Amino acid sequence: MAKRTPPTHPSARRAIEALGIRLRAARLRRKLTQAIMAERVGVSVPTLKKLEEGDPTTSLATVVRVLSVLGLVSDLDKIGAEDKLGRELQDSELAPPRTPRRRATGVAAKQANES
Repeated sequence: MAKRTPPTHPSARRAIEALGIRLRAARLRRKLTQAIMAERVGVSVPTLKKLEEGDPTTSLATVVRVLSVLGLVSDLDKIGAEDKLGRELQDSELAPPRTPRRRATGVAAKQANES
């Protein structure tokens, strides 16, 4: 039975396709054929072709090995390094907004003044 892959959101699909295009361009700049690249990465040519076409079923491990062969593996450190939204969400939870204190009245006010 074939492995089922959940549907990919259109914006994520576009990002995966753009990554495939960039990886193909990087391979071509280095004058590597798909056969040579596939051999160095340890995958078949059809798998490499799927990656370059933006197929979302390609494993992350394959992407990392391709980046390594291309000398671009250090680019992985940039992913998520600037998490502006995450930091804003975290900061909003750390410092809740201050609410003004109510003035004590009646019995509570007398007790506070006596202390």
